[in-house]
Amino acid sequence: MMEEIREGQIAPDFTLPATGGNPVTLGQFQGKKVVLYFYPKDNTPA
Repeated sequence: MMEEIREGQIAPDFTLPATGGNPVTLGQFQGKKVVLYFYPKDNTPA
């Protein structure tokens, strides 16, 4: 189970596929301002 991340906390480094399938790692943006936005899966009751 993953630990909850709260507003203002430093996010752990992670890698996810971006558009086109190329991986993007949060660490690539170190020293830059980044907004992380998460939303529930489409068509779910959240």
